Amino acid sequence: MDSLGMLQKLETELKIRGFSPETLKAYLFHNTKFLGFINKEPSEVSEDDLKLYLAHLISDKHLSAASVALVRSALLFFYNQIMGKGFGGIKTPKIQRKNPAVLSKEEVKSLISACVNEKSRLLVQLLYSSGLRVSECLGLYVEDLDFSEKVCNVRQGKGKKDRITVISDSLLGSLKAYLDAEGIDSGLIFRNRKSGALTARNVQKIVSLAAKRAGVKKLVTPHKLRHSFATHLLESGVSIRFIQELLGHSNLQTTQIYTRVSRESIRSIKSPLDDL
Repeated sequence: MDSLGMLQKLETELKIRGFSPETLKAYLFHNTKFLGFINKEPSEVSEDDLKLYLAHLISDKHLSAASVALVRSALLFFYNQIMGKGFGGIKTPKIQRKNPAVLSKEEVKSLISACVNEKSRLLVQLLYSSGLRVSECLGLYVEDLDFSEKVCNVRQGKGKKDRITVISDSLLGSLKAYLDAEGIDSGLIFRNRKSGALTARNVQKIVSLAAKRAGVKKLVTPHKLRHSFATHLLESGVSIRFIQELLGHSNLQTTQIYTRVSRESIRSIKSPLDDL
């Protein structure tokens, strides 16, 4: 089977396994680029060919460690899972884990106050109140809000997993009033003028403009509200295990990055010198 046929086989396998459209697109793109670079049929590709291409991306294209790791994953999936090559032992530069930037509670308050309308304010509050990803927030239905239990049901979050997260008491009241006023009793909570879903770009614009009006000097993105949610919970004494569940992290190590950014927790620790 030629390159085109094998790439179609890769696409089919990714779809069958339930990979996201973004992953499918990335894996096809990187494998196509690799085959163009190496100028061989997939059946002729060796492990050294993969290493040569990755070295090219690092030294000539100056790709970041995270980008190179994605290419490596895409290539290994194709040649191991589809071609049955059994390649292994290909190591790429270690990804540097940076502490996520967070907003202070005062900055979050300022951001919320600077929203120009009720829908924007509720959207920003929900991102921070529940630690939602943008896609999760935009895909939220009225039916996902449990007003009696005061929780938010996140359907098919990252990794196709359902979970439950917290939601502010005051925000629930505001959301109910908003939905009643808009005549929305089912379906999507946040809609555009044509009753369709808002886009991630819409949300990014709402957040960045509110930050500018609020005079927040940090680069503010919707995901920083999720980081701030986790950090502020940790600072208030919530267990890292609970935060892991609320965020929908499958691995605790992913959540533990917040233990490195909690300045409030660090300030509360008494130096042993003070006891001398």
